[in-house]
Amino acid sequence: MIKEAILYEKVNERVRCSVCNRRCSIPEGRRGFCLTRENRNGKLYSLIYAAVSSAAVDPIEKKPLFHFYPGSFVYSLGTVGCNFRCKHCQNWNISQAVIDEAYTEDIPPEEAIETTKRYNCRSIAWTYNEPTIWLEYTLDCAKLAHKDDIKTVYVTNGYMTEETLELLSPLLDAANIDLKGMTDEFYKTVCSAKLQPVLDSIKWMHDAGIHIEVTNLIIPGYNDSEDELRALVRFMVDEVGVEVPLHFTRFYPHYKMQHLPPTPTETLLKAREIALEEGMRYVYVGNVPGLSEENTYCYNCGELLVQRYGFQINRLNLKKGRCPSCNAKIDIII
Repeated sequence: MIKEAILYEKVNERVRCSVCNRRCSIPEGRRGFCLTRENRNGKLYSLIYAAVSSAAVDPIEKKPLFHFYPGSFVYSLGTVGCNFRCKHCQNWNISQAVIDEAYTEDIPPEEAIETTKRYNCRSIAWTYNEPTIWLEYTLDCAKLAHKDDIKTVYVTNGYMTEETLELLSPLLDAANIDLKGMTDEFYKTVCSAKLQPVLDSIKWMHDAGIHIEVTNLIIPGYNDSEDELRALVRFMVDEVGVEVPLHFTRFYPHYKMQHLPPTPTETLLKAREIALEEGMRYVYVGNVPGLSEENTYCYNCGELLVQRYGFQINRLNLKKGRCPSCNAKIDIII
């Protein structure tokens, strides 16, 4: 389904898109970097409105969101395209696809919300590929979702503009943002992007009151040095907040990085140790099922509060949002 885009302006014979920080200047008949927005006779059109490539009912923990209605289910939708070119993308078959060649099904916003309700999902998420490029559709869905008290979630690379954030923030309840590394060199080499816009989005969303959690996928030899991990943690402590959940996740060989080994568990545990040393309250290790480091503990007394195995919750030990042992307020939405 094609729909005129928002957040663009005509500049001579081109249109400039302001949805993400690439701010593509698109000639007549051409598409932006994401390959989903096209200049037709001086107007910008989204080629993916309501075009769904992937849909599933997921545990909210899969996003991963550990502090946002734990144990609930989320209706997850993805489309095609992306404004990054990550060499390790596990969903490259949709993120690097073009709408002309991909199989999609049109799911209008009204149908998406009805399905969310039918499966008793607490929230709806736009995920699997970058939701920012799906802005028009996600905004329309979110407006309907809030009318039915359904929460809204982005799983995002954080490359949206401030204009997009201003439109999105009143309608977005939670986001997991991938902070892929802490150097411009990493973002340029691995993702064909820049670091600073991601840092700015994380701070903006946190300050706007959106529930955020941050994920760092640790890739051996690329972003796993102690200096880089400590820089990431210090950004979280100094610029965002110690209460924001931080997920260090294990890399597995995918796409154009199949020559690399999986992340050693020791590296993930070291990253978590650094984060706790620097004062972060909730630090998790992901993609390694069975570790106690995927549980939630009270930052004040160490009491086990949420016991997980993979995406399943085995124990929820909270008393009105507080630790039952020491009464510390826990930064978790139930």
